[in-house]
This record gives sequence, structure tokens and C-alpha cells, in this order.
Amino acid sequence: MKKYLDLYKNELLDNIIPFWMEHSKDQTYGGYFTCLDREGKVYDRDKFVWLQARQVWMFARLYDTVEKHPDWLEMAGLGLSFLKKNGMDKEGNFFFSLNQKGHPLVQPYNIFSDCFAAMAFAAYYKIDPREEYAKLALNTFENILRRRENPKGKYNKTYPGTRNLKSFALPMILSNLTLEMEHLLGDERVDEMASEVIREVMDVFYQKESGLILENVFEDGSFSDSFEGRLSSPGHAIEAMWFMLDLSHRFGDVDLRDKAVACGLKTLEYGWDETYGGIYYFLDSKGYPPEKLEWNQKLWWVHLETLVFLAKGYAMTGNQQCLHWFEKVHDYTWNHFKDPDYPEWFGYLDRYGKVQLPLKGGKWKGCFHVPRGLFQVWKTLEKL
Repeated sequence: MKKYLDLYKNELLDNIIPFWMEHSKDQTYGGYFTCLDREGKVYDRDKFVWLQARQVWMFARLYDTVEKHPDWLEMAGLGLSFLKKNGMDKEGNFFFSLNQKGHPLVQPYNIFSDCFAAMAFAAYYKIDPREEYAKLALNTFENILRRRENPKGKYNKTYPGTRNLKSFALPMILSNLTLEMEHLLGDERVDEMASEVIREVMDVFYQKESGLILENVFEDGSFSDSFEGRLSSPGHAIEAMWFMLDLSHRFGDVDLRDKAVACGLKTLEYGWDETYGGIYYFLDSKGYPPEKLEWNQKLWWVHLETLVFLAKGYAMTGNQQCLHWFEKVHDYTWNHFKDPDYPEWFGYLDRYGKVQLPLKGGKWKGCFHVPRGLFQVWKTLEKL
């Protein structure tokens, strides 16, 4: 595995991070540009709050754990100041998007802006421990918990009472966010929160019959035989399994570790395209035509999160299936998503592995899944 360790480390530090350092800074108004074309040129100047926060977290994490590089500290601060000044409304809810100057464009309907803002402030507090950053992180976290039963609030489009579903995405994110904020939340609060999200992920959304995790279930945890209820996202489920592996390590829970490895491998086998390779974006758990028209696309984040899961699964258990699948997913990912001519990676492929959009960043892709994935695999293999 030594060859992989050096490959992931060097790709992160020599390719990915320099790309975002060079091309994403907004030196005029602060924050980051994420809409970058293949060569790194800015093609749209709108700013998406969750991507701003994710980039703050990434550079703060590098500064904290890799090297006290002053440029990384400055980069994290550039986004943090912009986020603190412009990111939220008067009630402390974070907007979805802003224009270049920081004026709101889209209302705070998406709670994941808040989740990653809390993560950003918590990470920055580690490298610049001012009380205001801790307060911002904790206040945002509490606001997330207040909104968790109806994350979109007044922006929710669904009609109440007919088919009340709850989504897998929020407990999945909380299972990671809780550990990211452990230094602020304290052991007792983490113990309480982690127990709750583990139950949600591994008992409520996990379906024993199929061995898969669903994207939506009824509020009581039962199955909804509908488009939404049958929907599965292999990438979401596998990403959640490496969060579960981190939690199993935190609590010394061997049963959780083994269940997470088994669920992740089952999901990967289910989600793998045996004809053209790669992992499907969405599937219908009963095998019906999926509602999502983009169901058979191959996306960057799905494959990188899978590599993290497989590296952690192998490191923690020595499971040879994890090693086999790591090599298989690695080959597909590096052969299809890595741009051979310019820095950073492609994000969107069709089913056959052809690049659909040559962008390196946009409304949904920023400085997060590629660098975090490379970082996590590097640091996991380093422990071996």
C-alpha cells in the first residue's frame, strides 16, 4: 500500500491544493470562486455558502494537521471572514448562495449550508482559538438541531400529512459533524449525539432485508413504497459507512465496525456498474426505473468517498475484500476523473466514463471531496 500512500499525498499537495490556491481566491470581496473551468479560469462569480465553508474547513484542517503553512492559514481566513460577514440571516440561518459581493441570492432553505458552516468555524477555532469562532460554531450547531425535524422550514415544498418522510442526509452529516466538533461539544454531548445518529443510520435507514440504506423512510422508520422511499444513493451510503468506522474507533465498538464494513461492501457490490465500471449515482432499491434522470452518471465524490471507506475498512480490519475493491475503484477513479493535462479532477462522467462537463468546480463541486478524499486515504494508509 506504500505506493498508494505516496500517490495520494503527492496528488493532494502538488496538484489539488495549488490549483485552489492559485485560482479560487477573490482578492476583491473575499471568499472563494468555485466556478472554475478546466484550466482554472472563473466562469461564474456567484458564491455557494456550503462550498465556501467546505473550503475553509479544508485549509484549516491542512494547517492544523499537515503543516503550519502561512498561506494555508491566510486562505482559510479569507473564506472565514467572508462567511462570518455575509453567510447568515438575522436568525443565524445560512443562505444557500450569494453574489460575488456577498449579497444573498437564494434563501437559507438548505440546512447543509449550516452544517458545513459549523464545521468550518469549529476547524478554524483549532488554529485560531478565539471565543467568537467557538460561539459561532456552537450556535450554528444548536440551530441545526432545532431545525432537524423540518430542515427546510417554510421553504419545504411537500404537502404536510400525506407522505411524511425523513431524509438520510442529515443524520449522515451529523455523524461526521459531531466528531468534527468534539473539541467544542465535549465528551458527554458527543456520546449522546453519536448514539442517536448511529441508531438512525444503522437501524432506521438500514434495511435488514436488502442490506442497503435508503435515502428516505416514513417518520416512524418504516418503508415507503414510492419513488422517494425506494431511492438509494450508493455514494451517500458508503460515505456514511466511513463516518460509522470513525465512530466505531472513537467508541471502541467492534460490532459497529464490522456492520459498517459489511454494509459498505454490500452497497458497493450493488452499486457497481458491471458493464462499464464505476458506481451508479442513484438506484431504485426494488430494481424499478429510478426517478432521477441522472441515475447512471458516474460522479467524482461517490468514488472518492468510496476509496476513503475502503482504505479505512482495510486498515481497521485487514478485510481482503476491502483491499480488492480499493484497487478496483482506485483504477477506475484515477483513470477517469484525473485530468491528464491540467490540475484538479473532473467531476461528471456519463455511464460509459466519458467526461460530460470539463469544469473543475461549480455550484456543487468545490474544494472538498477531491482534497478530503486524498487526505483521508493518505492519512489512513500512513497508519499502516
